[in-house]
Amino acid sequence: MNLDNCPRCGKLYAKNFMGMCGNCIKDIEAEYDKCKTYLRANKGAHMQELSEATGVSVRQITKFIREGRISIENNPGMMYPCEVCGTTMLREGTMCESCRARLTRDLNEAAKTMNDDESNGGPTTYGAVNKLRKD
Repeated sequence: MNLDNCPRCGKLYAKNFMGMCGNCIKDIEAEYDKCKTYLRANKGAHMQELSEATGVSVRQITKFIREGRISIENNPGMMYPCEVCGTTMLREGTMCESCRARLTRDLNEAAKTMNDDESNGGPTTYGAVNKLRKD
């Protein structure tokens, strides 16, 4: 039997597909039910309002949204923070447009630098071996 410590409470449990102990799974389901019930009664609720009213953390509510358990389609006030900067609020995806643009720019610069190094005979993965090779 595979045993592990629950990442949420630290107790020892038999590993399962949820990756946490039975008590924590029950707690999370109870939190989900609280959120679902509150949102049905208060369709225009915002993330912070939902968190304060139910006692469920914003992080857990965001996890419910990303898992598809809470739909933000019918709840116009529900938005979650960008995973990179944490400041821009999103309704879909994981990164805001400015973070996505910065990541794309950084990747393009890195690729260009690698191509320039290779074309100029600069450092490569096997640079030391290539110096010793007699062609």
